[in-house]
Amino acid sequence: MWGAQGLASRFMAALLAVLVASIITAALVAAVLGPPIFHEHLIEAGHAADSPEIVHIEEAYRDSSLTSLGVALLVAVACASVVAWYLSRRLQIPLGALTRAAREVSRGHYDRRVAITGASRELDTLAEAFNTMATRLEQVEDTRRQLLADLAHEMRTPVSTVRAYSEGLQEGVVAWDETVAAVLRDQSDRLGRLAEDLEDVSRAEEGRIPLNLRPSRVGDLVWVAADAARAAYQLKGVNLVVDVDRAAGLRVDVDVQRFGQIIANLLGNALRHTPEGGTVLVVAFRDRAEVVFRVTDNGDGIPAEQLPHVFERFYRGDTARDRTQGGAGIGLTISRALADALGGSLTASSPGPGQGSTFTMTLPTTSTGRGVRHTTLATPEAAAIIEATHLGLRRSTAPRSAPQEMP
Repeated sequence: MWGAQGLASRFMAALLAVLVASIITAALVAAVLGPPIFHEHLIEAGHAADSPEIVHIEEAYRDSSLTSLGVALLVAVACASVVAWYLSRRLQIPLGALTRAAREVSRGHYDRRVAITGASRELDTLAEAFNTMATRLEQVEDTRRQLLADLAHEMRTPVSTVRAYSEGLQEGVVAWDETVAAVLRDQSDRLGRLAEDLEDVSRAEEGRIPLNLRPSRVGDLVWVAADAARAAYQLKGVNLVVDVDRAAGLRVDVDVQRFGQIIANLLGNALRHTPEGGTVLVVAFRDRAEVVFRVTDNGDGIPAEQLPHVFERFYRGDTARDRTQGGAGIGLTISRALADALGGSLTASSPGPGQGSTFTMTLPTTSTGRGVRHTTLATPEAAAIIEATHLGLRRSTAPRSAPQEMP
């Protein structure tokens, strides 16, 4: 309120200053320049210079001029007051609302917004900027709360396990053996991995993660990552098919370790959401100046409303299921941040629940080459399964030979 009154006072003072300057100017003109000019007109009109009529007429002229100036001054002051009040009110209402909203936001009420009043383009722009800021603060606060809640959940299980075994050992209920040692080691490793993953996410999103970039063959990168995942896929009975015919000889500038981390996260995510007997396909091909990597499964799928959130920290579409299957829920977050750091992108798509999902990563290519190898992991039926699906891949016109096991 005091700020609005101060603004109104400034308006009034500014207008009065203009009015005073105008009145002084008019008074000087009327008092100094006006009488001589008027006197000359009277002489030219035939009046004698020493006649009583001239004196009377000149006195009447001065009186009327002063009266006119006085009336004009009063009217001008009244008009200035009305204009100052109107302008101050036009500014006071939106600025007052903005001030109150800012105070509420400073107290942690991030849901406060200000109305767009149309008072002026500048004030509307200011209100829109404030609302955008408040929305982002609200999103950050929601993310922070969810992050703390999920982090607490992720830490609760290993901490509870370590505490239970520690108390059991202390009270003599549990005997120390290799099983207990393995459990404690696994839980401590889980906490360590969680801390490392969180650090990786923060460093990648802030652009602080060190990268050792060097040209690498696409085929070598994909085959190494697939070979590392082969045992887990065979253990669950999920077919893993790798098709890099169209990009095996291409080269991309990547950090080999970080690239392998991205593909490992994508393959691990696909394995968790693909049932026994399902198929996961890894393909790579060139698209203009980029190399496209796709990991497609025919598993659980992702509802449309969840797709925008799959790369958020700790996000789980089906919380209960995912927690039983393991994972901290930040693998995809790390993968997207690393893909961005490598100069590429990572996106997700899915036709819907039960129809599988596709994760697509693009990286800029450094050179061209021809694919020389197509290898398949798991059963020979996997190739036929993939050819029968609508994955949008180019079908080979030549008969497919029996898949070869990766050495």
